[in-house]
Amino acid sequence: MKDKNTLEIDVLQLFRALWKRKLVILLVAIITSSVAFAYSTFVIKPEFTSTTRIYVVSRNQEEKSGLTNQDLQAGSYLVKDYREIILSQDVLEKVVSDLKLDLTPKGLANKIKVTVPVDTRIVSISVNDRVPEEASRIANSLREVAAQKIISITRVSDVTTLEEARPAIGPSSPNIRRNTVIGAGLGASLVIVVVLLIELFDDRVKRPEDIEDVMEISLLGVIPNLDKVK
Repeated sequence: MKDKNTLEIDVLQLFRALWKRKLVILLVAIITSSVAFAYSTFVIKPEFTSTTRIYVVSRNQEEKSGLTNQDLQAGSYLVKDYREIILSQDVLEKVVSDLKLDLTPKGLANKIKVTVPVDTRIVSISVNDRVPEEASRIANSLREVAAQKIISITRVSDVTTLEEARPAIGPSSPNIRRNTVIGAGLGASLVIVVVLLIELFDDRVKRPEDIEDVMEISLLGVIPNLDKVK
């Protein structure tokens, strides 16, 4: 006798249920991917990213020798400070004022991403905007203002422009291909979960084994389906 409180899961039966509804799963995946593609293409406005990079020299101008290990180690600790300086209120306000942007400093900060590659003293400043020329203009202005602020606060000798920002050729977002794939995956996953839940909570007698489980008696025989025999 089997314990009535025990739930047995027939994995093969679940796979059969999914295979039986494969067309529904495929159809829903196509619909959701099409919706995601249309939304990413026609609804979401594209944004462009321009990046400028700076290199901070911390040694004194009077020094003629090369950079020492102490200089490099000190510079690696300061790069996090540079990031905070670039995103400081004073720097953002000056950029907004110089470029006469219709933005608040907080709104401008949401467009900016400052990254520092590991084990380097290079700071990358990226700006997102719907107009590629505007993104590069803001990035270059932010670099100039931030460089002056870094020199005045940290007393470094120089902030060198490693790379100026240029207008992007193509949009950085939205990622239409990624959104389409995610849409298809979400649609298919939703149908699969629904099918599995229906199968798990369906207590109807549909197989000979179900009779043995419900009535707890041995099955003597099964009447064949003559339609399938033909």
